[in-house]
Amino acid sequence: MPEENKDFKYIVRIAATDIDGNKPTRYALTQIKGINYMVANAILNHTGVDGRERIGNMSDEDIEKLSHAIETINEWLPVWMRNRRKDLYTGEDKHLISTEIELTLREDINLLRKIRSYRGIRHERGLPVRGQRTRSNKRRGLTVGVVRKGRR
Repeated sequence: MPEENKDFKYIVRIAATDIDGNKPTRYALTQIKGINYMVANAILNHTGVDGRERIGNMSDEDIEKLSHAIETINEWLPVWMRNRRKDLYTGEDKHLISTEIELTLREDINLLRKIRSYRGIRHERGLPVRGQRTRSNKRRGLTVGVVRKGRR
């Protein structure tokens, strides 16, 4: 294990998320909801920060660079890498991070329920939405085995 700084941070807070300080930066950024490996690499390339260095060893300036890049991600991230393309209300391409993802998902599901679409009804009833079968999977309660047909 590499030598630790005297000012090593075991927990780094970026985008309202606590990040483990022992992880390399490119993997540590993936702990933030909405940032996968490719977006983390894009953030590191944009800021010029070393992705192999542990995030707990980074200086406060580098952490500030990363958090600023994440706050302004919609300005510089390519359109094809964003996670919400053609937003339903605004028509823009956005990249949502952390709690924005959960709120937007909840709004979308509530809209599907409100307009009484097939998917909305499936969400309401707690059934699979994307066409999965329900005969053998998605069982609840006491249905453990296979129900046999009655004998004559």
